[in-house]
Amino acid sequence: MIQRIKQVTPLPDYCLSVHFDNGRHVIYDVKEDMHLPGYDALRNVFGLFQQVQLDESRTCVFWNEAIDLPSDTIYEYGKNAS
Repeated sequence: MIQRIKQVTPLPDYCLSVHFDNGRHVIYDVKEDMHLPGYDALRNVFGLFQQVQLDESRTCVFWNEAIDLPSDTIYEYGKNAS
């Protein structure tokens, strides 16, 4: 079952606060993905990280056409926040 995201909020130090429809709330550390192609823009382009968006299907967060994270990855590897 694909987990749908209810809300995503950028936090300091390249972390995301993510709330899912099922009530789970996680903190996802995006620094662990900085080795992936294109992700260096999150560090090098001022303010880009804070512009995180939720796609229409609510199964992915993204910053631009090259940088995105699927909800399943966030759900599986995020640390419980509450």
